[in-house]
Amino acid sequence: MDSQFVGITELAETPSVAVVVDVMRAFTVAAWAFGQGAERIVLAESLDEALALKASHPDWVALKDGPPAPGFDLVNSPGLLRSADLGGRTVVQKTTAGTVGALAVKEASLVLCAGFVTAEATARLLRIRGCDRVTFVVTGDDGRAEEDLACAQYIARRATEDDGADAAEFLRRAAGSTAAAELTDGVRQGAHPDDVALCLELDRFPFAVVATRENSLMVLRPRAVPSLPSLP
Repeated sequence: MDSQFVGITELAETPSVAVVVDVMRAFTVAAWAFGQGAERIVLAESLDEALALKASHPDWVALKDGPPAPGFDLVNSPGLLRSADLGGRTVVQKTTAGTVGALAVKEASLVLCAGFVTAEATARLLRIRGCDRVTFVVTGDDGRAEEDLACAQYIARRATEDDGADAAEFLRRAAGSTAAAELTDGVRQGAHPDDVALCLELDRFPFAVVATRENSLMVLRPRAVPSLPSLP
């Protein structure tokens, strides 16, 4: 598998297959939302669009980065989300980097949104689909976020190595990232003390997160991925 690692602004053309990585915290949060029973996640282009979608669908749950704000039900924190009951709900998500990256590749034939919590299922889906060329979109810090790059490289390794890649070094890099330090030190608002640990919980969820166009919306849904026979 030919893997390319780029930031959002480096996307010169629409890739065929894109894995959009946001470890801290958009796509860890998305996985947790599905783990808490959400049916789907709608990605909003802006905070105003998120609020408009919420206003049009009062039963939907709106989620954003940063501190709580009027009109929003939740913030982008796995530690805070894990106590929410989202059974059967639609979540509207708007974040600084992750949702922007997914929307930037919305015309790709396959878009997966990933973090360490869904790494193995994401890698298996790439193998099942027989993807020869994959563009990994490193969303944080203009493509330089160490936690996102480490996760992307780990998924790429898992997608091509049958005997399994050792995750320890990749997780160590993510744990030492600027984002992890900012969350630990309370620099980022709308956070929980457990957020970093939850973001680094390898393969917490058995599904991949797939983004598809549904009418005019970009929608995330979980997809169960069967186990694979050994590579020849």
